[in-house]
Amino acid sequence: MRILAINDVSCVGKCSLTVALPIISACGIECNVLPTAILSTHTGGFTGYTFRDLTDDIPDILTHWKSLGLKFDFIYSGYLGSIAQIELVSNIKKELLAEGGKFVVDPVMGDGGKLYAGFTPEYVAKMRALCAEADYILPNVTEACFLADMPYPLTPANAELAVRKLQAYCPIPIVTGVTENGKVGVYYADGEKVSSYTHNNVEGNFHGAGDVFGAAFVGCLANGKTLQFTVELSSDFASKSIARTAREVEDRRYGLNFEAETFDFLKKLNA
Repeated sequence: MRILAINDVSCVGKCSLTVALPIISACGIECNVLPTAILSTHTGGFTGYTFRDLTDDIPDILTHWKSLGLKFDFIYSGYLGSIAQIELVSNIKKELLAEGGKFVVDPVMGDGGKLYAGFTPEYVAKMRALCAEADYILPNVTEACFLADMPYPLTPANAELAVRKLQAYCPIPIVTGVTENGKVGVYYADGEKVSSYTHNNVEGNFHGAGDVFGAAFVGCLANGKTLQFTVELSSDFASKSIARTAREVEDRRYGLNFEAETFDFLKKLNA
């Protein structure tokens, strides 16, 4: 089993590939990486960070991989900094996903009801097209609203409608971060059914929480777990990591203390 994780590398501040690589590897699955950019830190709460776009490096990397005959059982994409990178990932899926493999897209493009700086309606349209090629998509509430063309925020009352609209693009959408009345939930489609799974909400911003969920989600799927088991265990892992971070970490810019919750997560994965 071989997974390709496509995302940025934030050298400090746990998110993106520095979360995906250890979590997927801990699940007992080979995790290969394709960096889309390298940053000194992530952009949430830090100033003065460095940023290098790696778009021009990707074609040569792919040429080398093709010469080795590489194929991947899962391709898992996250932050893509431009329309050009979205198009590259679409081609990677077509050329390097193994027969019967799965394509998981985390359409990273916004939070708090707004797109990230530099992203446009044209970018949203391209990301929507990429989601149409995926087997699973993992949008947060903001991203789900942009993809489904619905007003922000989603609540439990309209989250099912959002999931149904997203099914027009992808058979299995999983929407994270639906909050109301002190609860936070994941809403997802499983065939004709829309299901949800909730925890107590912890107030505050927790950088990298979606990446912890996404990496665990891919790791569970790659271990052959059912969708319900995968959603619930990944949600538990992210929720417990958030709660521990709220208790123990003074400067939350540096990411979740997911490491301390990994052993319990793996025990349940391998039970």
